[in-house]
Amino acid sequence: MTADMLFVFATLATTIALFISDRMRMDLVALLVVVALSLSGIITPAEAVSGFGEPVVIMIAALFIVGEGLFRTGIAAAAGNWLLRVGGHDETRLLLLLLPMVALLSAFMSSTGAVALLIPVVLSIARRAGMQPSRLLMPLAFAALIGGMLTLIGTPPNIIVSSQMRSAGLEPFGFFDFTPLGLAILLVAMIYLIGPARRLLPSRTQAGAQETVPGIAALSDRYTLSRQLHKLMINPGSPLAQKTPAEAALRTEYEVTVIAISRSGGLLSSLIPVLSNTRMQYRDQLLVYADEQQLDQLCQTLKLSRLGFPAKEVSQLQRQFGVAEVLLPPESPLCGHSIKEGHFRERFGLSVIGLRREQTPQSTSFTASALKAGDTLLLAGSWDRIRELQGSRELVVLQTPAELAEIPTHSRRAPAALIILLLMLVSMTAGWLDNLSAILMAAVAMILSGCVGLKEAYRSFNATSLILIAGMLPLALAMERSGALDYMVQQLVSWVGSSSPLILCASLFLLTSVLSQFISNTATTVLVAPVALSTAQLLGINPEPVMMTVAIAASTAFATPIASPVNTLVLEPGNYRFADFARIGIPLQLLALILTLLLTPLLFPF
Repeated sequence: MTADMLFVFATLATTIALFISDRMRMDLVALLVVVALSLSGIITPAEAVSGFGEPVVIMIAALFIVGEGLFRTGIAAAAGNWLLRVGGHDETRLLLLLLPMVALLSAFMSSTGAVALLIPVVLSIARRAGMQPSRLLMPLAFAALIGGMLTLIGTPPNIIVSSQMRSAGLEPFGFFDFTPLGLAILLVAMIYLIGPARRLLPSRTQAGAQETVPGIAALSDRYTLSRQLHKLMINPGSPLAQKTPAEAALRTEYEVTVIAISRSGGLLSSLIPVLSNTRMQYRDQLLVYADEQQLDQLCQTLKLSRLGFPAKEVSQLQRQFGVAEVLLPPESPLCGHSIKEGHFRERFGLSVIGLRREQTPQSTSFTASALKAGDTLLLAGSWDRIRELQGSRELVVLQTPAELAEIPTHSRRAPAALIILLLMLVSMTAGWLDNLSAILMAAVAMILSGCVGLKEAYRSFNATSLILIAGMLPLALAMERSGALDYMVQQLVSWVGSSSPLILCASLFLLTSVLSQFISNTATTVLVAPVALSTAQLLGINPEPVMMTVAIAASTAFATPIASPVNTLVLEPGNYRFADFARIGIPLQLLALILTLLLTPLLFPF
């Protein structure tokens, strides 16, 4: 063993130890690897930083932009809403929908791309369902990796082993030759991930999440308004018919604030109190803030009916309307005036629904409550109007609810974003463009079409994932350049060369799987596949089961966050640690090993 090989093995062992210890950020460890390799002389300094220009890193950066476009236009939220409608808030049902979906996508496109596209959807689901993203993202990543086992084009190792067989004059694998074994592993993996593995999954808040940001319900509780949102129907004979809310004096006489009107099942997109010419009609459903104690008398006087307010309709309302907590600064011209005199609807397009003074909720009177410096107000209205408050000189925005992060800022561009996504997927699946070109074009199209702003695109980059991948890629080159990888392969082959075919397959599986945890599965397959083929021919056995074993093993990159870009992508949003992948991934690797050894000889006899 040479000095270069010893250095590479020592670097690999130190890196793994630092990852496992969790005492240093993984992206910082990756940068230290880059520095160590550049100083070693095994690879040049330019090669040590070459990972930052690797196609996979550029592709992942572009996918972040595509995913941000889906989020900003509301497509991710819409997909999440559909999954929530079908799967409900039940973790098991959601996983039963998510895992086959991502596996199917990964069978025909890059698993990295499939996961990058679904991460915004999963984060949206987690926020809406009150779940931790860590409960969903790792199973999603593992299912994507297994999805690559389903077809010839699902993952590069499948193509490599097939090409190796063709080069040796043998019949290459067909498009669906991988499918029976891949489906069996996917089925068992789903049982494992939805069953025993769930007890091992961490429940951690998303890294960098604003845990202290309250939602609409919490802000309403702060102003004792949690039970004051109601839905009322205008009955025939009501004096409200054909009047605007202002003409009906709902706020001045009854202290009732109309937030929206539901007419013929469709929620109007503008706040009714803001529109002076909007007239109420019979059978309209008014969504109002009103005191519970006065509501019965109000309904009797104005001939209104109280209706239930199911959670689905509350959710629909909150997708268009929200609240914001603001502070009245001493220099504000609103000080000393009543809420009516403040003309909040005319100034801001928002309605005052709550008032706090000296941290105590106050009983508000639309005409009599004089505002003072230091008062905090709860304003309700459209999300667009709430965003515009940030530039106001008359109010200081103290708090916007957590739901604001879920509201798309470019919803009108949703059709464009959907077309861009479909064109990208079709181009990749049909082979019109290589993956990198298709994804780069989609990212640029997202920006040019207005689906995502340039600043939003830059903010979408997950720096931890990009640095971790780019920093670890040169280690694979150093292992190859120093001869360390070839040394490991030759040692294993010399040990199992005269053993039975099953032991050979088991050994090759373990070698390929272990190597794939630390270097790319593509590089691993390129190095191991020729050795596996030569060994099979030397022993006089059918190369198909041996090569199939190598291909499947290369996709079992479950045990470390650096094993695959797919794992690295979910690392930060899931707030995972190195040990989380080993604890859940190693049993899954063993299950894949057992299934491969049991089924491969049946599908491809020795």
